[in-house]
Amino acid sequence: MKQTKKKTSAWEFFQGLGKTFMLPVALLAFMGLLLGIGSSFTSQATIDILPALGHPVLQNIFQFMSTVGGFAFSYLPVMFAMAIPLGLVRKEKGVAAFSGFVGYTVMNLSINFYLTATDRLADADNLRESGQGMVFGIQTIEMGVLGGIIAGVIVYHLHKRFYATQLPDSFAFFSGARFVPIITSLVLAVVGLVIPMIWPIFALLITGIGNLIQKAGPFGPFLFGSGERLLLPFGLHHILVSMIRFTEAGGAMLIDGKEVFGALNIFYAELQNGLSISPSATAFLSQGKMPTFMFGLPAAALAMYHTAAPQNRHKIKGLLISGVVATFVTGITEPIEFLFLFISPLLWVFHVIMTGLGFMVMSLVGVVIGNTDGGVLDFIIFGVLQGSYTKWWMVLIIGALWFAIYYFVFKTVIIKMDLKTPGREAIVADTEYGEEEISYNKKGGYDATGILSALGGSENIESLDNCITRLRLVLKDGTVVDDDKLKALGALGVVHLDDKNVQVIIGTKVTTVRNALDAIL
Repeated sequence: MKQTKKKTSAWEFFQGLGKTFMLPVALLAFMGLLLGIGSSFTSQATIDILPALGHPVLQNIFQFMSTVGGFAFSYLPVMFAMAIPLGLVRKEKGVAAFSGFVGYTVMNLSINFYLTATDRLADADNLRESGQGMVFGIQTIEMGVLGGIIAGVIVYHLHKRFYATQLPDSFAFFSGARFVPIITSLVLAVVGLVIPMIWPIFALLITGIGNLIQKAGPFGPFLFGSGERLLLPFGLHHILVSMIRFTEAGGAMLIDGKEVFGALNIFYAELQNGLSISPSATAFLSQGKMPTFMFGLPAAALAMYHTAAPQNRHKIKGLLISGVVATFVTGITEPIEFLFLFISPLLWVFHVIMTGLGFMVMSLVGVVIGNTDGGVLDFIIFGVLQGSYTKWWMVLIIGALWFAIYYFVFKTVIIKMDLKTPGREAIVADTEYGEEEISYNKKGGYDATGILSALGGSENIESLDNCITRLRLVLKDGTVVDDDKLKALGALGVVHLDDKNVQVIIGTKVTTVRNALDAIL
């Protein structure tokens, strides 16, 4: 029984963790549009090709969009650090979110202290190459979203353990919820000292990969593309990308009497001097991303839409469309990737491999499209507008193939493995939502106290949540639930998934009932 309980708790935790990601991801999808459009139309390369965009008024508008949109990407890790405890805890949610911010900040301060004390702070010009970055003005290890997730999960567990702690009378002022940010700052300070000790192992691994890429021939672009996607959730991709774009690992070439290092540097130098673009440089740039970014991920979004419950599709349409626009137009992929990254490692591995194959195939067929984003703006500006020698039409042919593969794989895996991608959270294997349930709307209020009694009382509740129309409960003993009493109190039906998991069909007022039960509990 203990093993079953642990299994249920773990399942609940990871399901809840996935739901908390939706809050920052939804903001990310919208801000991605502002950032991508603003930054694309303020670049000098774009203005040179479309001079009308250089008008000061237009430039101010685009720069403003870029500034506002950049917020979400600059502070995405701390948003995860706050959203995870906010979404997972059941009481004192405001304190939990505040503690998430405190914990994440203290963790990075502690990392900075360690780097300073051991004389490992990198120069300002070499932050990316050394795997370091700035967080709230603090120079620290670049951990990306993973750093926020680490802090958020730790804070959640600390909050659950200590939010009701009662200290001795002399320290009573610091008891209860006030104790959570205190213990958080202490624990995350220690975590911040440990992280720099183990993180260099990953950096050494990246350096070895960079050297391997240059010696891999046609497989070099595959290793780079798949490696960059694989490292993205850990924030370590910056090291690999910077190495290929700006160092000898990305190639060396003599241009206008100067030796230029790095794929992106070579591309820009050739573009500036009016030279033919080197395929060996663009093999690691935008062209490799285009099959996946412009075609594959939109197909994945379409598969998620088609596999969602019909009654939920209108709710997720906006999220998916904004994510598709972000990846297709600007090459910003996180709004789509974070919808399946933490739900299915299998789909993530598939995505990693397909991204790598995109780099390899585009290089083998001789496409020559540079820059960094991999969206339709790069496709038009650095592909179509540069002339036929770029072989820009191959992007459309290969992209169509990528679209078909992504759609088939995502739809098949989501259905076969019953993955809880957006819009599928309310689908339960043993039951289906009927039209009566969706449209059911009981007149008048609900007797929350009576419902709680019919569920076996507060002592029988282990977990309480809700979907579109149902209370979703994990109970200590589901057999004591009084189905007839619940129906008499206005429930449309009761579904027993097993001896612990029970769902009470309420209808469209389910959130009101859940809030009333939360207040009692």
